[in-house]
Amino acid sequence: MPFYHKLGSIPAKRHTQFRKPDGTLYSEELVSTEGFSSLYSLVYHSHPPTLVKEIGQPFSVAPKAAIKNNMQNRSFLTYNTKTDGDYLKSRTPLLFNSDLTLGTAAPSKSMTDYFFKNSDADEVLFIHQGEGILKTVYGQIPFEYGDYLVIPRGTIYQLHFHTTENRIFYTESFSPIKPPKRYMNQFGQFLEHSPYCERDLKLPENLETIDAHGDFLVYIKKGEEVFPYTYATHPFDAIGWDGYQYPYGFSIHNYEPITGRIHMPPPIHQTFEGHNFVICSFVPRLYDYHPESIPAPYNHSNVDSDEVLYYVDGDFMSRKHVERGMISLHPKGIPHGPHPGTAEKSIGKKETRELAVMIDPFYPLQITQQALDIEDPHYYKSWIE
Repeated sequence: MPFYHKLGSIPAKRHTQFRKPDGTLYSEELVSTEGFSSLYSLVYHSHPPTLVKEIGQPFSVAPKAAIKNNMQNRSFLTYNTKTDGDYLKSRTPLLFNSDLTLGTAAPSKSMTDYFFKNSDADEVLFIHQGEGILKTVYGQIPFEYGDYLVIPRGTIYQLHFHTTENRIFYTESFSPIKPPKRYMNQFGQFLEHSPYCERDLKLPENLETIDAHGDFLVYIKKGEEVFPYTYATHPFDAIGWDGYQYPYGFSIHNYEPITGRIHMPPPIHQTFEGHNFVICSFVPRLYDYHPESIPAPYNHSNVDSDEVLYYVDGDFMSRKHVERGMISLHPKGIPHGPHPGTAEKSIGKKETRELAVMIDPFYPLQITQQALDIEDPHYYKSWIE
């Protein structure tokens, strides 16, 4: 995270005695990144975070490639995936490479009997449908339609839903998720030209210290396997914490679009970045205002990256048919562009009401069978039909 935050009670100086009312020590935990050389937080637990009672047999969640070398424009209708009551069981990997995995989840109930930790990847959960609370040792973050939840690797969390119909588009990033460098100054503050700033972020709040003994099941993802760990104390037992490494939320509705006299390229929509990929937000905005502008995007050859667009809501001037939750995949090596007639139709329009999330990975994506099961097989022909 780009700035310092703290909640609860912490000692005046780090790595010093910090005692409970009964005189025993709180247990300090350093949550560090890049060894001890980058962002970190210090968490003060009621009990040591090492009290493991049992470790079960791991099970595989590795995405399996049905198509390893894709050279076709494709579309997937994610709302055709079956819903599942359980969050972890409903997570469905669709596209992946060595830098990230993209998928969807459609849970119908809260994580009340287990916790989850991804020890390999930062996660970005885009909430397409539903609302609730993300609970972590750092506190709670209420979420709703349009929120990105950025959860750093190593964070134990639960999702508590207020709704039964929930849809999530998720990104697992095997590198840290960060705001784009060009939005930040040398001190880690958002610059004036940034399309969002610190005030727009949803920070952890309502730190609840749960000092409880028992059997607490935490599923830990490591190396494409999930290990069932049973801990002797509740994972959310912190009395306080401070630092730069913590989960946060950001609403796509708070992204302030950058516009111009002629059509602006996709980097103006960039919201986050990881190693070898970017995440962009397409939001309602005014169209280009040059008297001879063409608001619809020009044809584009993906030379260096695949392009994934997750359609959230609204009307898209460049597409003839779009559904909620539809994913388009335009691979590097072949061009894509507006559907026939949409460029001419866009001329004179003043604004767009579209809402979408775009992922541009710089290395090709492989496709799972789960994605092919919900594919529109005729999409690649949609420019001539």
